Amino acid sequence: MNDAHVHEVAIVGAGFGGLGMAIRLKEEGIDDFVLLERGDDVGGTWWANSYPGAQCDVPSNLYSFSFAPNPNWTRAYPLRDEIQAYLRACAERYGVVPHMRLGCELLGATWVAGEQRWELETSQGPIAARVLVAAPGLLSEPCEPALPGLERFEGNAFHTARWDHGDDLAGKRVAVIGTGASAVQVVPAIQPRVGRLTLFQRTPPWVAPHMDREVTPRMREAYRRLPALQQLSRAFIYSLVELLLAPGMTRDRRYLKPAEWIVKLKLRREVPDPNLRRRLTPSIQLGCKRLVFSNAWYPALQAPNVELVSSGIRELREHSIVDGDGVEHEIDTLILATGFTPAELPIAERIHGRDGRSLAQVWDGSPQAYLGTTVTGFPNLLFLYGPNLNLGHTSIVYMLESQLAYATDALRTMRLRGAAEFEVRPEVQAAYNEEIQERLAGTVWNSGCSSWYIDRNGRNSIMWPGYTFEYRRRTRRFDTPAYRLRPATTLRTSNGASRSHPPAHAR
Repeated sequence: MNDAHVHEVAIVGAGFGGLGMAIRLKEEGIDDFVLLERGDDVGGTWWANSYPGAQCDVPSNLYSFSFAPNPNWTRAYPLRDEIQAYLRACAERYGVVPHMRLGCELLGATWVAGEQRWELETSQGPIAARVLVAAPGLLSEPCEPALPGLERFEGNAFHTARWDHGDDLAGKRVAVIGTGASAVQVVPAIQPRVGRLTLFQRTPPWVAPHMDREVTPRMREAYRRLPALQQLSRAFIYSLVELLLAPGMTRDRRYLKPAEWIVKLKLRREVPDPNLRRRLTPSIQLGCKRLVFSNAWYPALQAPNVELVSSGIRELREHSIVDGDGVEHEIDTLILATGFTPAELPIAERIHGRDGRSLAQVWDGSPQAYLGTTVTGFPNLLFLYGPNLNLGHTSIVYMLESQLAYATDALRTMRLRGAAEFEVRPEVQAAYNEEIQERLAGTVWNSGCSSWYIDRNGRNSIMWPGYTFEYRRRTRRFDTPAYRLRPATTLRTSNGASRSHPPAHAR
């Protein structure tokens, strides 16, 4: 390493997870850390996804740190720009900005057993740290399908997560591939200004009514003057979605029947054409794929300049797409609303553990961790928003804050016990993942559809199979018996003298 200094902690990713970890470190009095972010600003997925119509599908008062409520949300469901601005304000308010290295991408991380530290290669040079916190986010790597003939296409093509703001789309012939959450927001946003929009649909989504509304200036002022009012709103929303939606998704699908009636009634009322309605009716169990929310999706698909294609894609040509029926559609711009690859994160290929293998090699397409946070064979690694922590009903920020408490207690335990290294026991990790998979077997996400919850090995590596308050209970304290804690190793200096490097935070 060119830099002899060893940081206490290196954090990769400046979304909710990485930024939250940095704030917790500051609160613990740990100032020797770096926060690496490959983007040009904080925000994670909310910095990267700047497509028209980008908005969170979790209520604003729930989609924020519990310790940093935001009384300035203008919508009941936060807009992308406001989320990104909120995270930037948090970074400034809690003194994290001096620790940030923007435009700094992690190229590789290797555990050096003899030194009990991580050595990182980044786009801005080498870094060393006792503890590595990986917070890449689940929705950070776009899924770009191998479309036949894509290399021949001479128009503009881009993924929603890499939106080309230089292409105004006005009057153009646009093709959108995909009907997931991003497409449901993008299509209504661009439909009024494009000349022609052709939507290629593989599986129609279940679309629920969107309860978004303006947060009036008077309400925002009330939140500023009476913070307890916003806290009460947050608690009410959390309890409502936790008790109404989680049971149907994780325990008994019959509890989802009322939701099914609502979305079917919405489809009937908003799409009078029986043929189009049939093509827009999902054949899968509600909740098996991600439920989306929109009041503009069905009206947009019935606009005169929109065509729905359900026959698939045969090939792309220089200026067109040929669908599965052989019909050629002339286009100028191709937009891939094809989602992400949460089980195949590139960061897993770059982190190498005790035996030299990468996370990707160890996982082999099916990520596994203990409590979604620690991985056997990878000492002093904390993975935020890790395997089997995603939710289908409420805010991931709640889960992240549970992880942050666990991670912080892990560092505190190292200091109190004089340990320089922690590693989850393999039998503990194996038993935990066996339990998770057994519980997932009866959930709606394992009911038979093809979704990004299921990895290439047919295993659900993404979803959490219970209530979020259960996860909080399990992560309230660092469970030391589940780990091997090792003291600092004794090293030999160049003159033959012995020295011990100090454990994390003990210097």
